[in-house]
Amino acid sequence: MYLARLTIVALCLLPGLMLGQVFKGTVSCQGEPVQFANIIPDAGEAQVTDENGKFQVIVDGRESIRVSVSAMGYITEIVSLQTRKETSIELDKVSFAIDEVVVTGTMREMSVLSSPVKTEVATAELLNSIPSYNLVESVNLINGVQEVVACGVCGTNDIHINGMEGAYTLVLIDGMPIMSSLASVYGFNGIPTSMIRQVEIIKGPSSTLYGTEAVGGVINIITKNPDELAPFSLATSYSTHDELNIDAAATFNLGQRAQTMLSVNGFRNDKRLDVNEDNFTDIPLSERISVFSKTNFKRNHGRKAGLAFRYFDEDRSGGVLDWTPEYTGSDSIYGEFIATQRYELFGNYQIPVPFDLSIEGSATRHEQASFYGDTEFNATQDVYFANLLSHIETGNHFITLGSSQRIIDYEDNTLAASDELRYIPGVFAQDEWQLSKATTLLIGARIDRHEAHGWTVSPRINLKQNLGEFTTLRLNAGNGFRVVNLFTEDHAALTGARQVLIGENLDPEESWNTTLNLNKVYSTRALGYGAFDLDLFHTWFSNKIIPDYDTDPNLIIYENLQGRGISRGVSASLNHTIKEGIQCMIGFTYLDVFERITEGNEEIIEQQLLTPNWSVKSKLSWSDPEEVWTVNYVNSIMGPMHLPTYDDEFARDEISDVFSLHHIKIERQFNQVSLMAGIKNLLDYMQESPLVDPANPFGDSFDTAYAYGPLQARRFVFGIEWRLSPSQNQ
Repeated sequence: MYLARLTIVALCLLPGLMLGQVFKGTVSCQGEPVQFANIIPDAGEAQVTDENGKFQVIVDGRESIRVSVSAMGYITEIVSLQTRKETSIELDKVSFAIDEVVVTGTMREMSVLSSPVKTEVATAELLNSIPSYNLVESVNLINGVQEVVACGVCGTNDIHINGMEGAYTLVLIDGMPIMSSLASVYGFNGIPTSMIRQVEIIKGPSSTLYGTEAVGGVINIITKNPDELAPFSLATSYSTHDELNIDAAATFNLGQRAQTMLSVNGFRNDKRLDVNEDNFTDIPLSERISVFSKTNFKRNHGRKAGLAFRYFDEDRSGGVLDWTPEYTGSDSIYGEFIATQRYELFGNYQIPVPFDLSIEGSATRHEQASFYGDTEFNATQDVYFANLLSHIETGNHFITLGSSQRIIDYEDNTLAASDELRYIPGVFAQDEWQLSKATTLLIGARIDRHEAHGWTVSPRINLKQNLGEFTTLRLNAGNGFRVVNLFTEDHAALTGARQVLIGENLDPEESWNTTLNLNKVYSTRALGYGAFDLDLFHTWFSNKIIPDYDTDPNLIIYENLQGRGISRGVSASLNHTIKEGIQCMIGFTYLDVFERITEGNEEIIEQQLLTPNWSVKSKLSWSDPEEVWTVNYVNSIMGPMHLPTYDDEFARDEISDVFSLHHIKIERQFNQVSLMAGIKNLLDYMQESPLVDPANPFGDSFDTAYAYGPLQARRFVFGIEWRLSPSQNQ
């Protein structure tokens, strides 16, 4: 009888024993459920979370199991589960800026992932991965972006995007067109990276939103808000080349409704170096100071208002080693001296009306007093800009309407460039149309009125297609135009012994660009997670203004291109986190940039000078779990590039060698203090002298444009920073 009862009980329990143990859990991120996450147990079948982030795994004969939890765009976690207990699993998002807020591509705040316009983000972490004294060096870390030195004596530099010269890139500060024309080769200096939250880069024309100069791309420097900074910080660094840099910043309240930050940057380099033995200083001597202030106002209903100011003052000089300031303008000892002063005021105000309407504006003044040998060049430029902007959201359309006014007042002392006052009004509109959950279409157009050139129309179209939650395909096409200030943008026209010849009345340059972009964010269980990016791009130029150095070695001849300029190529990058604390980045760009010139019935192909056929940028960083120690290694490899040609007597290589630059930076945190040590140009590579006929700088053959590689030898950099915490300030 007892045996029969035991048999009946066993038969009743058998189905439950056959079903096994049930393990339950919920997957979330910052309080939100993670749908369709993969749950892979070490025994049993894999499962997927439902719309509430819940799952269950059934395993026979186990009291505990381990599962791998992964989802696209999230860091994979491995956790233990117990029976009869529901486990909460928290995932962290990957840290590749897919959720960074950007504004440059569409003039409204949206995440990188959702923007229909491909926008690259250089975070403060990337910008500070080398011991740099100016923004140009830091931006040079970005794939497809190249710093180019325009003059081997005074060290002027600018930024090329995908092989297009710096004058084709519009530079914004907090969305305002601050850098242009006269400032294009000097204005980047004096912007400390410690004040920058991020830099947004658009590769390709953006004249539809930003007007003239946005031909090759846009760089928008987003500065930090006062509430993102410590109440007070002081940082200083010094290199073995006697370069001294000091940054100080403070934040404070102005009453109850305004918060202000004030930053002061000072830099000095007064050591004469001549490692390449051409009797000229390798890099210019310089002293500069930059003051930056930004105020944000607290307003009702969250409306925005802000005001910022920057003052920049720099003296830089270069020349033969015996040159001193008393020889400025002399025809006996050659030297170049540039004194620059800039004043910038910009701000925004959201108008208190029932709909979204705001006004933003800027006013800048740039003064330059300079001598290039015994050639004097003095110039002043005032730029005033105002933008009335409205956003309208209706149904699945997000419409942006705007009207801009720009006044440019320019004068210099050259015979070829007379005083000029330009008033450029314009209107623009764009519609961001959400065709479906996966498809976004953006179309827009801009119309500007130029007194000398009439009406200019700039259209754009952008299509974004989600191929999955974290796979995005973008097709961008658009138009750009640029009105030229010749002497302020091409430094070679002012330095050296060549004479300038303008062959005709120069028409505005125009470009058409198409870019296809594929972006993929991925996550793996064993190898970490990352993001892959691929760009295919093609830009056509018409009316491109070409400096001809080859027809006559004593002349620089400027004419509109009779034919087309082409910039095309492919760019790919990979950002990967191997595990927490170890990150790597690598990018590759291939470029084919040339002019197709028509002369009668003949077509001539000329490769663009000082543009590498290919380049590789890479970065490897490590930090310990407490982020006390941080180590960064940065490397760039530049492929061969075409160089200027000269008479047989001064002939130089017409193709550059492949070269690489290596930098290391180590940081150690001590509560409110951090120490830094670094090496720049680790392998001590320098190009040969960038000067032609340096022994006779006042002669007809002297030229400073043969600069393609690093001009400064290896140096060690040391720094210290102290930050006052909010609690210490109370």
